Amino acid sequence: MNVVPGLLRGYQRSWLARDVIAGLTLSAVAIPEVMGYTSIAQTPIVTGLYTVIFPTLVFALLCSSRLLVVGADSATAAVLAAGLSGLGVAGVTPGSPGWLAFAGLTALVCGVLLVLARLLRLGFIGDFLSASVLIGFLTGVGIQVFSGQIPGLLGIPKGGGNWFAQQWHWITSLSSASLVTCAFGLSTVVIIRLFKRFLPVVPGAIVAVLLLTTISALTDAHAHGVAVVGAVQGGFPPIGLPSGVSWSDVPKVLPTALSCFVLIIAQSAATSRSFAFKHGDAVDINRDIVGLSGANLAAGITGTFVVNGSPTKTQILDEQKGRTQLANMTMAAVVLLFTLFFTGLLADMPTAVLAGIVLLIGLSLIDVPGMRRLWRRRRNEFAVALITTVTVFAVGVEQGIILALVLSLLDLVRRQYRPGDYVVAEDEAGEPVYLPAAPGAQSRPGLVIFRYDAELFYANASRFADHFEAVLSAAPDPVRWIALDCGAIPDIDYSAGLTLANLIDYSRAHDARFVLVRPDTQLLATLRAYGTMDKLSAGDVFPTLAAVFEAYQAGPGAAPSRQAER
Repeated sequence: MNVVPGLLRGYQRSWLARDVIAGLTLSAVAIPEVMGYTSIAQTPIVTGLYTVIFPTLVFALLCSSRLLVVGADSATAAVLAAGLSGLGVAGVTPGSPGWLAFAGLTALVCGVLLVLARLLRLGFIGDFLSASVLIGFLTGVGIQVFSGQIPGLLGIPKGGGNWFAQQWHWITSLSSASLVTCAFGLSTVVIIRLFKRFLPVVPGAIVAVLLLTTISALTDAHAHGVAVVGAVQGGFPPIGLPSGVSWSDVPKVLPTALSCFVLIIAQSAATSRSFAFKHGDAVDINRDIVGLSGANLAAGITGTFVVNGSPTKTQILDEQKGRTQLANMTMAAVVLLFTLFFTGLLADMPTAVLAGIVLLIGLSLIDVPGMRRLWRRRRNEFAVALITTVTVFAVGVEQGIILALVLSLLDLVRRQYRPGDYVVAEDEAGEPVYLPAAPGAQSRPGLVIFRYDAELFYANASRFADHFEAVLSAAPDPVRWIALDCGAIPDIDYSAGLTLANLIDYSRAHDARFVLVRPDTQLLATLRAYGTMDKLSAGDVFPTLAAVFEAYQAGPGAAPSRQAER
């Protein structure tokens, strides 16, 4: 593995100014955003700032991606909060030192899992979250995050119980809403939306924080019943292992860390790959996993919680024409300066301002266009996405991610168990035509070329044989040649190899010649090892569909001609 930091490889001096400017802009977006994420993770506000200092710096030095921004993330923050709330450990309550210690331990465990993933090359695990499942999962997180901020926006205490009970609580408590608190919260939403609509180059969130915090201080809003952040302990991030926990507590946080681990790999890999392809850069997901492991280990020893690749902040960096991780290092430096010297300015910030920021973050996660596309194009995948969405906000985030993995794996099995199968015919120009493998289909009178679009293995071998026999038995003309098109069959396991041998015997029992078309050399080697090829001769293997049609036309015993092979 190349040990040179990705930001230094091929770096051009002309990129420096653009990277610094992009980093300054990104910091203006990140500061209010990561503070908002702490209301999801239910940790002190300053811990959000910590997520984009040392974790960002470590990732920048270890990663491959030029643009991926790492820091606090709404989805992993929601998973973390859900996991810690279910620990049932005395003294571990939201915002408490014990809660933060377990959050740090979760980050450390997540970092170790990512190290193991790199060593064992398990980066493919993220691929088992299909796009439709990921859309449903993030939409569910968005609904949970959005709805969870409504009480804070209205100045109403958050209710207990499940998601439905919490919604019913604020609906029935509207009469006790604070109009002044509502004004601050709704003003935050309006300011951010207006800047995004009319002046997108200026981060509306930082404008809302500065403006509304100033108004709160000048009007002494706290004295009028508006909840404010209060004193925020700034200073250098604490260095060291989380206090109050030990390695014996690892099993308690392991399920939460595993959920975060899967989500980190899936989301970060997809974001990194997307922006790398956009700019024609090489993609090294395994090296990015090293960076993500280092970032989470850094988070665990600097007093904060799990970090993840952020699609929204990466998009902002790309829009600002940032070229390398130097932009992210600039952001980290700015946030560090803010944490050292300016956190005192946050004391008068109304908590409703943070609620407004996070409410819009939650709203941005609700992927209505994505759900619409699934509805129009793949109804079955829409159903999977919808089930995942409802499970996340109605049952729990951790249960949602487990269901997401299960549904993705079931979909994979379904596709392998029930792939497309066809009978290959020819059009007038001699080009192949793929007909549904229904009874009555044939390639030519007396010829059936059967195509199966999946690997043959023990689970689908019987179904393959049933379809194969159904097509042969219902052919309009007596079948003289049976050809299996292997162009989409990369491998055959032993069970399926026995099934294929039985089909060869079945064909001969019906006085039909059985041949293979377009098998690759590895597949032929596998069939030889099973002894299946002992039932066939060299002349029963054809390199192309055209060779089969030509040989069949020439006569029942013909072998492929040199011209057909070409």
